[in-house]
Amino acid sequence: MDKTVFKNILQILIILIFNSFLAQKNPEKLKEATIINDTISKKDTIAVPKESLQDILYTKADDKRRDVQKKMIYLNKNAQVKYQDMQIDADYISIDEEKSLIFARGKQDSLGNIVELAQVNQGGKKYEVKSFNYNTKTREAIAYDARTEESEGLIVADKTKKYNDSVFVMRHAEFTTDSYYIEKKDTRPDYHLLASYIKMQKGKNSSSLIVGPSQMYIEDVPTPLVLPFAILPFSSKRSAGILIPSFGERQDVGFFLNGIGYYQPIGEHFDLKVLADIYTKGSWNLRPEMNYLKKYRYTGNFSADIGSTVRGIKGLDNYSKTGTYRIAWRHTQDAKANPFLTFSASVDMTSQTFYNNTVNNNYIMDQSVLRTQQNSTLTLTKRFLKLPATITGTASYSQNFATGLSDLRLPQMNVAINQFYLFKSKTGVRTGLLENITVNTGLNLSNFVSMEEGGLFTNEMWDKMQTGLKNNIALGTNTTFAKYFTFSLGATIDNALTTKTLTKFYDPIQNVEVDQINKKIAGYSIFSTTASVQTQLYGQANFKKGSAIQAIRHMMTPSIGFTYSPDFGGEQFGYFRNYYNANGALTPYSIFDKGIVGSPTTGMVGALNYNIGNNVEMKVRSKSDSTGVKKMKIFESLNISGNYNFAAKTHPWSIISVNGQSSFFDNKLSVNTSLTIDPYKILFAPGEDTGIRTEDFGHFSVQGFNVQVSYPLSNELFGEKKDYSKIYSQKGEIRNENYFFDDDNYAHFEQAWTLNVNANYQYSRSLSRTATKMASIGLDGSIKLTPYWNINGSTHYDMVTKELAYTRIGFSRDQRSFTINFNWVPFGQYKVYDFFIGIKANILSDALKYKDRSFTQPNAPF
Repeated sequence: MDKTVFKNILQILIILIFNSFLAQKNPEKLKEATIINDTISKKDTIAVPKESLQDILYTKADDKRRDVQKKMIYLNKNAQVKYQDMQIDADYISIDEEKSLIFARGKQDSLGNIVELAQVNQGGKKYEVKSFNYNTKTREAIAYDARTEESEGLIVADKTKKYNDSVFVMRHAEFTTDSYYIEKKDTRPDYHLLASYIKMQKGKNSSSLIVGPSQMYIEDVPTPLVLPFAILPFSSKRSAGILIPSFGERQDVGFFLNGIGYYQPIGEHFDLKVLADIYTKGSWNLRPEMNYLKKYRYTGNFSADIGSTVRGIKGLDNYSKTGTYRIAWRHTQDAKANPFLTFSASVDMTSQTFYNNTVNNNYIMDQSVLRTQQNSTLTLTKRFLKLPATITGTASYSQNFATGLSDLRLPQMNVAINQFYLFKSKTGVRTGLLENITVNTGLNLSNFVSMEEGGLFTNEMWDKMQTGLKNNIALGTNTTFAKYFTFSLGATIDNALTTKTLTKFYDPIQNVEVDQINKKIAGYSIFSTTASVQTQLYGQANFKKGSAIQAIRHMMTPSIGFTYSPDFGGEQFGYFRNYYNANGALTPYSIFDKGIVGSPTTGMVGALNYNIGNNVEMKVRSKSDSTGVKKMKIFESLNISGNYNFAAKTHPWSIISVNGQSSFFDNKLSVNTSLTIDPYKILFAPGEDTGIRTEDFGHFSVQGFNVQVSYPLSNELFGEKKDYSKIYSQKGEIRNENYFFDDDNYAHFEQAWTLNVNANYQYSRSLSRTATKMASIGLDGSIKLTPYWNINGSTHYDMVTKELAYTRIGFSRDQRSFTINFNWVPFGQYKVYDFFIGIKANILSDALKYKDRSFTQPNAPF
């Protein structure tokens, strides 16, 4: 036989024998390892079997053992497995290579109880489990007694099955937001929701819990609160959802659901919230609110409040139905967006009786019902890089709820020219009067109308609207002479144009004085000049070294000046006219009276002005100061001012004004005073309440006096702050970590409190026989009875009427996972209390809460 043929036959026999041996060991492997080419081929190719692991499996432990026959790996003590995006840290881990299973268990004590949970970290998400099974092929997992943190909450489930990276199903699971339990400061939560089943679905940027029937437990005690189902979203992005209402009863409008609504995000920059209040007696309220934000550009909010308030019983005399509305808009532009063009809006428009009739209960609690005026403004400002000017356009709307009138200014424009020097400096340092002359000027355009509610944007409004244009030019300069004196010169020029003028006359038929508004363009120009000299004087009185008062220093700043302006009431100017009033007396008036640009001054002014500024300080001995001396302000400022008009035919001396300001006790006690004194005697005719100012000089009667005092008190003012950790060795645990305990187990803690005291007294007489007085004391403060109890309130006492004004009392309680708030207005036009208890965590703040309110009808008998 040929040697080559024999050699080929021998090779075939060897291959058949080898394959037969493999078939006995593992028949399935034989099917996979098939011969693709025969021996004639130049190269044999064998298909490699598919591995059970798709990535490298890293393991480490203090004790590692491998069972080759069973294809098992055992890891004990500080065991760790890393596979793909998952890491397992446990006391014991076993790996079944044949079944592609990983089992992990926490640390056990001598009785077999788990005393330390195993840690699982997958995709950056951490889990804690007693035991854990994971299939590396299917990526499915089963965990027992797993702790899973989601957003603000924690889920602890008896059994958790992971179907894939997105779907988890939990059986007999507890959900809570108790931070003490989550941080393992306590072994049990103060509250939890117990659900038979929970399904968690995880997305790329968000996840949600779908909870089946669940019951609320407080301190492991079941409550009657059962939720048939719940959907709790966990998302870094905003998500839509239903807003849960509060409920209660209000005497005048019945039972209510307050704040039921829906939240809907709109794109990246907007969101919308629509709330509704529903009352059983027919009242309703709709409150849409939209927020918008564009980073580094602008932010704003738009809200509306539209409703109908029904009181009484239809068909009876006490029945009333009032429609209300409120529109608000806030817009703020980021300063970095465009420094040369800025826009802002603060709009708040309501119906005239909105705050007295609204069924939005929040306005009673925040004292909005006491408002008498409301303002709205739109502002557009343009600045220039090279031009020294600023243009500001505004539109404003002001409502006066007492008079029922609304003032509209639309549009207004102001052009302000930056201050500049009229002449250049020759040396670079400005000296003398000419080089220091400064010019300030500007132009103001305004449109104004005052109307009652309902008259806006009607033909009557446009007919009544006034347009005015004003220009002001101010020149000023100063210089120093004789080293200690400052000499100043100034002049102002005012120019004005208006589209409406006034004609006054007496109508004998109607027996009334008529103000006739004429559609006529008219203007005026006025000017005045001033010159003044100012200096500073110092004086100090020193006392003996042993005395408590070391020295008193007095700084006086006297100023004297002269002001001149001609009499613009002369006939040659045409600004003033005369008419015969109802008594037949010839009475002067200005054609610009009741106009938008004001009226020119009448009567020549050649007045000598005086102003004396004072500052008085005292140095006293002080042990607390390192220098041994402490400064005390007696008067920060005490100014006395007035003038003598040489050109006046009567009463050349003006009213004397005195204004003072000071602070004491380390600037805590603030005192502001003002006083007006009339130097002429005032006589009252028998039976007359209004007096006549005579020419008898030297009586100096007080015509007005005002003093305002405020002082913030606190516990820090009455003792040094104690460091309880250095005084007491024992400190509480869990909820008592803010308490320190002495040897007798009495608790000690910082009992912080504040009390702001405000006092105000006003005296006003003028030419009246009887003075008007007003005196009140206001208190506003809070006290922490314990680290978790806080009481706050405010009140005002009218010392003239001897009655308490608006008074509010409230308390709050930090109940670990819950917060409790109570506010009460015990008397007044609106008697109200508001009680709220709810979960702190945002995810459940609207779902688990109780809110109750009680309101008394305005003007109802108490």
